[in-house]
Amino acid sequence: MTSYTIGYIVGSISSTSINRRLAKALESLAPDNVTLVEIPIQDLPFYSTDFDAEFPQVATDFKQAIKDVDGVLIVTPEYSRSIPGVLKNALDWAARPYGDGALDHKPVAVIGTSGSPIGTAAAQQHLKAILSHLNAPTLGQPEGFIQSHPGLLTDGGEIADDTTAGFLRGYLEAFTALVSRYAAGEERSEARAA
Repeated sequence: MTSYTIGYIVGSISSTSINRRLAKALESLAPDNVTLVEIPIQDLPFYSTDFDAEFPQVATDFKQAIKDVDGVLIVTPEYSRSIPGVLKNALDWAARPYGDGALDHKPVAVIGTSGSPIGTAAAQQHLKAILSHLNAPTLGQPEGFIQSHPGLLTDGGEIADDTTAGFLRGYLEAFTALVSRYAAGEERSEARAA
């Protein structure tokens, strides 16, 4: 069985983020052949084209971390019916300079949790529009709109509800299938080029 490394980005830098707890839960629910590793965003400065000629090391490391994984899972809260500014800033760093986007042809999935019955649906729709522009193939189904309630996510990153845990396992399996299709396509392309 082929092994995959999936990087995850938490779209919140809050120390009490329920989306960070969701990301930790996803780590423990991943298929046996998948390792989830965090790609941190909290140290990225505000993006400006002034940096395009010479990226700061933290931004270079961030982009390289994306390039080094087989897929990227974005776990986002919803702020004012959209994605948090810190996440948009990270995506801007990933996309620049023009022509060197780290998410180009990189399989991506988006998920998130909030207290709302529709989870982070509005934020995810905005995020998918951005990812489409960045040419990142994005998991369409299943959609991960997780309604959080007290006790659902433990501080240790466990899901207290079996139905939600089962859904999340299936979600990760669907994303792993997308990642494997792109990995296989790259292997075929490399074989043709050899």
